[in-house]
Parts: sequence; C-alpha cells; structure tokens
Amino acid sequence: MKPSIVPLGDSAALIQLGETIHPSVNQRVRALAKRIEASAVNGLIETVPAYTTVLVQYDPLMLSFAQIKNILQEKIDQADESASRKPRLLEIPVRYGGDYGVDLETVARHLHLSVADIIRIHSAKIYTVYMMGFTPGYPYMGELDNALIIPRLETPRARVAAGTVAIAGSQTGVYSVESPGGWRLIGWTPLTLFDAKSESPFLFSPGDEVKFVEER
Repeated sequence: MKPSIVPLGDSAALIQLGETIHPSVNQRVRALAKRIEASAVNGLIETVPAYTTVLVQYDPLMLSFAQIKNILQEKIDQADESASRKPRLLEIPVRYGGDYGVDLETVARHLHLSVADIIRIHSAKIYTVYMMGFTPGYPYMGELDNALIIPRLETPRARVAAGTVAIAGSQTGVYSVESPGGWRLIGWTPLTLFDAKSESPFLFSPGDEVKFVEER
C-alpha cells in the first residue's frame, strides 16, 4: 500500500506503511523510524515504531501538522530498507510447562495436539521481534505457526512472573517483569529481559530474530 500520514490529536502524526503484519513491512517501519530519529528536526519529540506504523510526536508550538507531514513524506521518500540494522539471532532457553507454563496442557487440549507437539512447533520457528511495549522490555514476536493460534484468556491473570513465555493470537512473547497478563502461559526462561540498572536495560530490540530452545 502507499504510505499514509494522518494526524493523531494536535501533537502527533501516524505513518501507516502496511495493513498486515509481515517482516518486510516491519523492516520498513524500523528503517523509517531510525531515519526520522536521526534527522534532528527542531520540534520532533519521539518516534514509536509498531508492527506497520510509526507514531511521531511533535511540539505543536514549533511545528504545524502540514509542516510535520512534509518532513515525514520526505523521510519516507528517502527511506532505504538497508538502513535497518542486520538482525541479531537470540537463542532463548525455555523450560516448558511446570509451575510457570501452567496453560501448556490446556493449550494442547484446545488445539487437539499433544504437549510434545506444542513444544516442538513453538521451538521450531525463528520469530521476529516486531515491537516492544506493554511493560518495559516486553517483546511482541511473530508469527506463530497456524497450528498454535489460540485466543487470549477471557479473564487476564493478576500476576504473571517475569520470564514467562506465552502465546496469544498469532503472537508469542516473554513477560519482562512481573505484571498482569492475559496470554496463555507455556513456559519460562531464566534470562533477564529488563534490568533498569544496566546501560543496555533491554534484552530484545525491534528487528531481533528469536529462537526458543527447550531446556530440560
């Protein structure tokens, strides 16, 4: 689709680069966000890349929507997918099931698969980190194999432990901090996803590729 730029309130613009979640679209999103961030335009406050969009916040006392739209259109025209960094491949050890993966057997029954099938299918793919959000360091990854697509819980849990590996819809993720959550819990990783005291506080970044590895 042709990129579009629309206002969100009086201090933000939304750039839409696609209509479906796909690695190539998300690569364009990340490359464009990087280019905008590097432009150092007075009045630009923040860029927030997502699956298919880039949200750009700006100071309306310094820039009008017409001005920001012209600036962003220029960046879109200049954007080059090669500007996006080469993705890292991260292997994430997972202890499937047990006290942290409490939904694993329920997921297997719901999908008419064995527990071993769930583990095999989930750990077979390499996932892309499309975006970060919800809590600090939480990675939204996709896409799940069609055999594992399952709705969220009807009632979210009040507490999910940090490191818990989960699935919902066509996505998988890892809870970065203890928090409420409505995804299906299938395992746990001992890795620390968010460390506020570190110079690099987040384990994951948008664009990373992730392989889950069963730890017995």
